Amino acid sequence: MITIAERHQQIINRLQQEGKVNVADLCADMDVSSVTIRKDLKLLEDKGLLFRTHGGATLHNPYTVDRSVNEKEKIQSTEKMLIGAAAAKLLQPNDSILIASGTTVLALAKSIQPKGALTVITSALNVSQELIQRPEIEVIQLGGLLRKSSSSVTGPYAESILADFSFSKLFLGVDGIDLEFGLTTTNVMEAHLNRQMIKVSQKTIVLADSTKFGRRGFGRICGFEDIDQIITDKGVPDYVVKALEAMGTKVTIV
Repeated sequence: MITIAERHQQIINRLQQEGKVNVADLCADMDVSSVTIRKDLKLLEDKGLLFRTHGGATLHNPYTVDRSVNEKEKIQSTEKMLIGAAAAKLLQPNDSILIASGTTVLALAKSIQPKGALTVITSALNVSQELIQRPEIEVIQLGGLLRKSSSSVTGPYAESILADFSFSKLFLGVDGIDLEFGLTTTNVMEAHLNRQMIKVSQKTIVLADSTKFGRRGFGRICGFEDIDQIITDKGVPDYVVKALEAMGTKVTIV
């Protein structure tokens, strides 16, 4: 039987290779009980070497916190602009699209070069402010309760307006992408509005930099069955990309 030090090293090695570990898999690989593995994970967490999750552990803290849009805009700014530029290439002449909130979808707004007329409905004030400068783009701003940290609106009024429209594409920003829990945001009301946006859109495209993967926000938006495509950067681990593609989600790396 392997020693406790050897078990701990194996756990850390697996985490470094795969980003997360599962209790059941570790039990089978090391031929020990789940009680033993859970004790190992707790000891390693106490040392600051991992974060325990439901049924396993991960290298990074899976829970994200709410930050202001000004703070988030400075994080992964180059990657976000590349993601936004790739998303802008998906627009068609005379498109009608829906843009949710977030700094990565703001990068999309900055990259849009319309081919013909374009109609954009958005919950984000900063997206509207960016697009209002373009005479060829018709902008419809959703109304509702203003969420200051994200510079966007939420609530039943915004949701009721959406019922009158149909969109070819929704460009959605998220705070967390977890292979088990799905897509999340830090605000429950925003999560609910995002679900309504998905319902009225023919195609949902998530724009998220690699720091959003392996994280969970407080409010769950949806599972991957509701997502058609994710555009992200090359920082996403290969095993995550393969898992997403196996679930039928197209992944575009910029």
